Amino acid sequence: MLLTEKKEDLYTELKKVSNLCLEKKLNLKKNVTPDPKFKSTIIPKLINNIMYDGKRGVAAKIVYEAIEKIKTKTKDEPINIFNEAINNIKPTVEVRSRRVGGATYQVPVEVKSKRAQALAIRWLVESARKRKDKHMSDKIFNELYDAYEKKGAAVKKREDVHKMAESNKAFAHFRW
Repeated sequence: MLLTEKKEDLYTELKKVSNLCLEKKLNLKKNVTPDPKFKSTIIPKLINNIMYDGKRGVAAKIVYEAIEKIKTKTKDEPINIFNEAINNIKPTVEVRSRRVGGATYQVPVEVKSKRAQALAIRWLVESARKRKDKHMSDKIFNELYDAYEKKGAAVKKREDVHKMAESNKAFAHFRW
C-alpha cells in the first residue's frame, strides 16, 4: 500500500516538473534592451550580427561610426535614414520548400515582421562584408546609404527573393 502511494506521489511530482518545463519553453521571447544613444531596438541586433568572438565594443564602435558618417553626409536625422534603409531591405514574401507527392515546390509565403527584420539585418551585414572598402564602418555606412537610396546588394537580394516568389505564385495553393 505504501509503495503504490509513493509511486503516485512521484508520478504527480514528475508531471508537475514537466509541466513547468513546458511553460518555460513557451516564454522564451527575449526583450532586447533599446540602444542608449538612439533609443532603437534594431541597432543592438545589428551590433550582435556584426560582432565576432564576443567583441561587442568593437562591433558597437563600427555601427556608431557608420551612423556618424550618415549624420555628416545628410542633413536628416541619422536614425530615420537607418530605419528607412532597413525598411527598404525587409522582404514581404519569400519562398519555402514544400514537398508534395514526390515533388518539391517553392511555395511563396508572407514573411512575419520579426523574420523580415532579421533577414534585413543579415543581408545588410553580408553585403557589407563583401564590399571592397577598407574599414567595416565604411562598408556598413555605404551599404546603409545605398539601401536608403534603394540600390545596393542588400536591396538586390530582396528584389531577387521577391522575383522568386512572384515566379512561383502558381504554387501558392500549396501553402500550409
